Amino acid sequence: MLHPGFSNQEAGPDFRGAVLQFAGELARTGDVEIDLHPAGWRGHGHDRNPAYRNVVLHVVWDGDSTGGCSLPTLALRSHLDAPLSELSLRFRDDSGASPLLAGQCSAPLRDLPENILREVLHQAALIRLQRKASEFAARARQVGWEQSLWEGLFAALGYKQNVWPMRRLAELVPRLLAHESKKRPTAFDLQARLLGVSGLLPVDLTRAQASTDNYLRRVWDQWWREREEFAEFILPPEIWRFHGLRPANHPQRRLALAAHWLAAGDLPDKLERWFTAKIPDNKLEGSLLEILLAERDDFWSRHWTFRSARMPKPQPLLGARRVTDLAVNAVLPGFWMRAVVGKNKAPQQIAEHRYFAWPKAEDNAVLRLARQRLLGGAAARSLRTAAMQQGLLQIVRDFCEHSNALCENCRFPELVRSLRAERSPAGR
Repeated sequence: MLHPGFSNQEAGPDFRGAVLQFAGELARTGDVEIDLHPAGWRGHGHDRNPAYRNVVLHVVWDGDSTGGCSLPTLALRSHLDAPLSELSLRFRDDSGASPLLAGQCSAPLRDLPENILREVLHQAALIRLQRKASEFAARARQVGWEQSLWEGLFAALGYKQNVWPMRRLAELVPRLLAHESKKRPTAFDLQARLLGVSGLLPVDLTRAQASTDNYLRRVWDQWWREREEFAEFILPPEIWRFHGLRPANHPQRRLALAAHWLAAGDLPDKLERWFTAKIPDNKLEGSLLEILLAERDDFWSRHWTFRSARMPKPQPLLGARRVTDLAVNAVLPGFWMRAVVGKNKAPQQIAEHRYFAWPKAEDNAVLRLARQRLLGGAAARSLRTAAMQQGLLQIVRDFCEHSNALCENCRFPELVRSLRAERSPAGR
């Protein structure tokens, strides 16, 4: 094994991107699945799950390949040369991070002066802003700026697991808002339509919580009256992904929030006024939250999903930290690109300033791995803002995703070394 790959915190194999070389063969990249016994491969249904199609090694604690899978199988128990407790210490350095995670750029990045590292992240963050903004421009040429904004907001509510289905629902917003009655739909009307078209309405009402029963029946009553009108747009439930989702981020609850935005009818205008207003940097997050935080919802303020128990205290439909995702992924890129297209320098500078001043977002698995792999688990002081986090993610996208766990043919380490040489006193 040339590299064990990276621990997978989501659905699928236990390790992704391992680099292995079997006797007489060239090195190959693939996934590794770990089970206690060989029979776990079929017992857990891995042989029928397409998420495991790239597995190249089945690691087990004890046993042979009998009753397991046709893949190469490694039984660890007979190969260990020390107790597990001792081995776990051996494979960790003083910082608690495994040295196997460090990429080839970790050493040169660690040696960069703080100001140069911040500059690298700043430039990468600007590239990420421009990339996201270009997506808005391309869509706006087809459907206009307001519709492209809706699609960006919905996609940001989907997070990485459910970006596509949420964006698809946003594409249907003009149709969902229109109705034969010509009456502007209420938040409840739109919740019924969004949840119905999404395919996320529970079919079996008997499995719902008692506190859910009345609301769910009302939604179904409303949806049955309109279902035929939207039948061709209903999404299959199988496209939604729930593994690793926090209850607050469940798409049912996010769609309930989006229904409030659409029912209000003035969200784009409010965002426009927010963007042109003079707001201190330390008030940016709170001021945007005030706009995006819907009024209290009788049902969704006390439920995470249709099947969750009623919460003792009402919870907001949007948290302060999630506002950052909406700001850096939708609101600011959209306004920035609109200013660029209109050749209006002042609002472009406002968007850039707010983007780089925005407080950091919540941590996630990609950021944690990137910090360990690129920054050696240190230099967290350079990631004090959301933009610096975005910069790190852009480096991962531009370089790490185009290489393997051994960093083969990756140009980033050499770019970092050349940058340090250029900025050092001897290089001037």
